[in-house]
Amino acid sequence: MELMCCESENIQLSYEDPVLLNDHRVLQNLLATEDKYVPNTCYFSCVQKDIKPFMRKMVTQWMLEVCEEQRCEVEVFPLAVNYLDRVLCVRDINRSTLQLLGSACLFLASKLKETIPLTAEKIVNYTDYSIRLTELMAMESRVLQCLKWDLSAVTPHDFLQQILPRLDISLEKSEILKRHAQTFIALCATDCNFMLSPPSMIAAGSVGAALQGLQSPCHSKFLQKLHQITGIELDSLRLCQEQIEQTVNCNLMNLVPDPPHTPTKSDPLNQQPTTPTDVRQICV
Repeated sequence: MELMCCESENIQLSYEDPVLLNDHRVLQNLLATEDKYVPNTCYFSCVQKDIKPFMRKMVTQWMLEVCEEQRCEVEVFPLAVNYLDRVLCVRDINRSTLQLLGSACLFLASKLKETIPLTAEKIVNYTDYSIRLTELMAMESRVLQCLKWDLSAVTPHDFLQQILPRLDISLEKSEILKRHAQTFIALCATDCNFMLSPPSMIAAGSVGAALQGLQSPCHSKFLQKLHQITGIELDSLRLCQEQIEQTVNCNLMNLVPDPPHTPTKSDPLNQQPTTPTDVRQICV
């Protein structure tokens, strides 16, 4: 008897519920509860003694790379960063523990949002075994205690699902806007300048930046529509959009390749990179 494997790596997702997307009460509940999950302070100046903004950026970029390589749901990364910021608001940690904390936050967010979550062993592997499995489990418990088990945080993606159907645009354009806005939301999560911004602001600003990038002829009309949907002042919306566009431009500049370099006799052939691959190797 021959056996045939019919397993597939494609995960079946449920359809979007039009009742949840079109009911105005859902949006109002999100707006009413979002401030509860926004970090209440810039912890670099008043809570953290050893953690600097560039260290947060390094760890969040590593978390994003893990999510992208593992093809996690788009909600996983912003949710994990939300856990990270909320913990750092209440507990002072050493820089040597930052990647461990990021790993635990990613582990928890994956459990909450993924059909097949990331395993602890896989996350330890992504740290190049700089942390142990027992350390990850212990940090997971500490994160849960800090967050008081309140893991269902409101993220910009929750508002994105509410905003796009209300813009009265075609399904094709809506999907393009969604992909661009999702990219901008992930980018904002790695930048500490957006740390204290409410999710609705980041979502609306990302949609506005996406419309601007796609050179929409009715950009002003859409900004007015975003104001009506979210209740955010137009000036604040424009400012957030401009900040997102500046962040995108800065990241694009960093991606521009250096001009070709012609080796000279003084160049060491086997020179090792000096950029640390582990956040714990950073010395200020």
